[in-house]
Amino acid sequence: MPFVDAAVAGTRNLLCVTATDTAPLCGAHFESGVRRYDTVPRNTEYHPEMGLRVLIGALVRRAASRDKAAVPVCSHVSRHYARTYLELEANATEANAALEELGFVHHCQDCLERDHEFGRLPDAPEVCPDCGSRRVVTAGPIWLGPVAEPSFVERVSDAVTDDMGEAKRARKLLDTVAGEPDRPTHYDQHRLYKQWSRPAIGMEEFVAALRDAGFAAARAHYSGTAFKTDATVAEMRDVTADLG
Repeated sequence: MPFVDAAVAGTRNLLCVTATDTAPLCGAHFESGVRRYDTVPRNTEYHPEMGLRVLIGALVRRAASRDKAAVPVCSHVSRHYARTYLELEANATEANAALEELGFVHHCQDCLERDHEFGRLPDAPEVCPDCGSRRVVTAGPIWLGPVAEPSFVERVSDAVTDDMGEAKRARKLLDTVAGEPDRPTHYDQHRLYKQWSRPAIGMEEFVAALRDAGFAAARAHYSGTAFKTDATVAEMRDVTADLG
């Protein structure tokens, strides 16, 4: 982060940023995360995405302070780092529009339900609207907008050639990123099944069941058991109750 202002000032079109301090980003080292990224990170089961959105949010705010709009066109979390590619535009109006994509995530630590709201001031719930728990934590401001532009990511995937290092892995990662539903945040299937005290079923069967029930659902790149959906935790539990 000490180099971001110089990087934004010296970049015309595409700013590429890698962050390896994943513990502060995802809230595992809470105070460090607050200091470095000027936000409230929370350590949740979707901590890789939390860290990525904390990073993008901080970069967008820094760019806006220089009247530049920063919009992520490709982002991912791999191994022990987060990486994002930001398209920059020197336009104060567009910078204001980018700031509109910031907001907050409210997370229930008991039932794992979560919600998000756009804006610079949070309206944090005192209790979880689903289970009534008072163990609801709020993260933000973080980036709530798309972390990638699917058409751009698809073109990048098409440009990967077999002679490139780890080409197969790169294509798989990019294809998954391009297919992720545009919403924060992902769920961890094993964490949900542990919460439900049920044995987990296969990921493909699980995602297919959500789609068959009319929900948007797709695997996410953050882990082998990560997925995104517009279904609530209660709806997911009910849809998959008779499977396995």
